[in-house]
Amino acid sequence: MATIAAPQQRSSKTESYVDNKRKEDVRHANIIAARSVANAVRTSLGPKGMDKMISTSSDEVIITNDGATILNKMQVLQPAAKMLVELSKSQDSAAGDGTTTVVVIAGALLGQCLLLLSHGIHPTVVSDSLHKASVKAIDVLTAMAVPVELSDRDSLVKSASTSLNSKVVSQYSTLLAPLAVDAVLSVVDPAKPEMVDLRDIKIVKKLGGTVDDTELVKGLVFDKKVSHAAGGPTRMENAKIAVIQFQISPPKTDIEQSIVVSDYSQMDRILKEERSYILSMIKKIKATGCNVLLIQKSILRDAVTDLSLHYLAKAKILVIKDVERDEIEFITKTLNCLPIANIEHFRSEKLGHADLVEEVSLGDGKIVKITGIKDMGKTTTVLVRGSNQLVIDEAERSLHDALCVVRCLVAKRFLIAGGGAPEIELSRQLGAWAKVLHGMEGYCVRAFAEALEVIPYTLAENAGLNPITIVTELRNRHAQGEINAGINVRKGQITNILEENVVQPLLVSTSAITLATECVRMILKIDDIVTVR
Repeated sequence: MATIAAPQQRSSKTESYVDNKRKEDVRHANIIAARSVANAVRTSLGPKGMDKMISTSSDEVIITNDGATILNKMQVLQPAAKMLVELSKSQDSAAGDGTTTVVVIAGALLGQCLLLLSHGIHPTVVSDSLHKASVKAIDVLTAMAVPVELSDRDSLVKSASTSLNSKVVSQYSTLLAPLAVDAVLSVVDPAKPEMVDLRDIKIVKKLGGTVDDTELVKGLVFDKKVSHAAGGPTRMENAKIAVIQFQISPPKTDIEQSIVVSDYSQMDRILKEERSYILSMIKKIKATGCNVLLIQKSILRDAVTDLSLHYLAKAKILVIKDVERDEIEFITKTLNCLPIANIEHFRSEKLGHADLVEEVSLGDGKIVKITGIKDMGKTTTVLVRGSNQLVIDEAERSLHDALCVVRCLVAKRFLIAGGGAPEIELSRQLGAWAKVLHGMEGYCVRAFAEALEVIPYTLAENAGLNPITIVTELRNRHAQGEINAGINVRKGQITNILEENVVQPLLVSTSAITLATECVRMILKIDDIVTVR
């Protein structure tokens, strides 16, 4: 790294020359790097946005236009550019949707900052003015928003389908949007209505069929077969289900050692002991009336052996083995039962009850469905189908975004128009506010207002329309008081977007502007990069 030039002493005692060139160069380099990341995802904004094909180092191919996924997979090395990747992650966790929008806004703001800095305005003044403008922008958006009730299912479906319309699987939005709404509403806790935990919605992917076959299952789905190596049952009505975290197999020694058996009688005794050990365990299980066993995957030794499967089959107990450790919490919450860590703690009150547990053939493989669960917890399962892995993965990502949109509406029950309408309205109102402000602040706020026009401009550009004509017409319509006028990319013209049912949660827009402004302010404040090796 180059050294920072020391101040050169002049003949006059009061004046000294400080070289600010390096600080400007660092700031300039940071802004250029961050803008290049924003420009990379800009083309994938909106319903007519392009998709990106990502080839990872492990030869995995991903096709997506989800901003968070694209940036996550990009190997960004420049520190300031990495901040934009983190920015899209923040938006993903805060709102779930608008991950491309937030990066595009940040890129446009950085472009305007570059202009302001070149005019000699100090970075601190620019930073403070951006903060003021973002606070004002949130107020304007809140004033534009339309309140929505959770009972108004149509509005929730409209906002979910707006989110899905910009995805690869947009043709299935009529199926996936109501499914996302029903899934979220089924896990809302009446005691804490504004809190929705998306971990209560489990998405199970199964290859085969088409996205049309995707369904919401009121119960549990396992992407595995029933263990019927020994001819055990594959269907069980009036199931009493136990989730066990111990192994039904012969115990091992505590330390790594080998036991030498010298004659047959000793060998016979070992096998006899093993049999009686397993039998006594299965008798205890059977005594509680349990007829379905979910066995957690074991690291130390086999969770079940062929011998134990044979005895379980004879006892008419249906066995699902290799249940992942991180699924246990979801399963016990759904079944309203307790996990059992030791055979001595096996009690009938720890069991879950369901009307039916059965193995179903799907595509090439089989799945296990548990339905009709008694006293079921506030959880639900979505079974996603698709003709190939690329489609299934993209359907899962799109569904996650739709679920997040509905979650946003549950948390903050306001809707706002889409299609670039809020951004143009913000731009107009902030532009008018900038004229009232004095000094440098007015310039900075005007720059913020101009930066927001990047969203309608990009939407028009990606849809193959003339962006300058469209944005000029949009400004004109908003100036006449049509605050919900936006770009209808399907018709290629400007219409009232609320009437076209293109809506999004207020939280997505407010979060995007707040986070983008925070990120830009942080990049502006950096005046040097120190590398520590």
